[in-house]
Amino acid sequence: MLTFPVYIWLGSLRIHPHILFESLAYATAFRLLIHHVRQDSIAPSQRSSVIVGGMVGALIGAKMLVWVQHIDLMWQNQQQLLLLLLQGKTVVGALLGGLIGVETTKKILGIHQSTGDVFVYPLILGTAIGRIGCFLTGLSDRTYGIATKLPWGVDFGDGIHRHPTQLYEILFLGLLMLFLHYRSRYKYQNGDLFKFYLISYLSFRFLVDFIKPDFHPFLGLSAIQLACLLAILYYRRSIPQLFQLQN
Repeated sequence: MLTFPVYIWLGSLRIHPHILFESLAYATAFRLLIHHVRQDSIAPSQRSSVIVGGMVGALIGAKMLVWVQHIDLMWQNQQQLLLLLLQGKTVVGALLGGLIGVETTKKILGIHQSTGDVFVYPLILGTAIGRIGCFLTGLSDRTYGIATKLPWGVDFGDGIHRHPTQLYEILFLGLLMLFLHYRSRYKYQNGDLFKFYLISYLSFRFLVDFIKPDFHPFLGLSAIQLACLLAILYYRRSIPQLFQLQN
């Protein structure tokens, strides 16, 4: 039986799982991104600027959305809110903030072609690795689900068996990667892959967050769910026929 958080021992060094797997997620995603960006058609100097713009936007978005997501702690537990602001971040906020950062940078540089496809596999793999750390961290990470009587419910240390929503997300991302890899034999327009990934992931997060014990002030929706819904509505008319064979 696991005792959370599950620390990782490397020799005599004990490492917190969130720190370890978050570092692995960033390193793996960045290494994979560097490999994939060589396949795009923009100049190396512009490519570097786009990546930096995306990273800055992701950092801002991750912090802003995690604050709104847990704003109820402002009058319940200000100390925990401060801890979340210092250490917490949300994938949805990072994803949308990074998207805004990339698009803003491209507009400044006058880049008109889509650059999102090269980010897809690094984002999927990085997120999945990071979620391992979220799961092993337990209650303090606040990514667990509500109580459940299902046999795979996990007790993260408070005596309540909960939905392991972190594992649900890892499973979803694995299936998404396999699906996209299988369909990669077909031709589609530049940018379609990223749009499909974005809509798929945001749709999953919108649904799975219904079984998370978060603050839901917006018509029964959390801040993350609202952000997902707004982004999906924004892209609804541009969802391409991704997997239709092109002649």
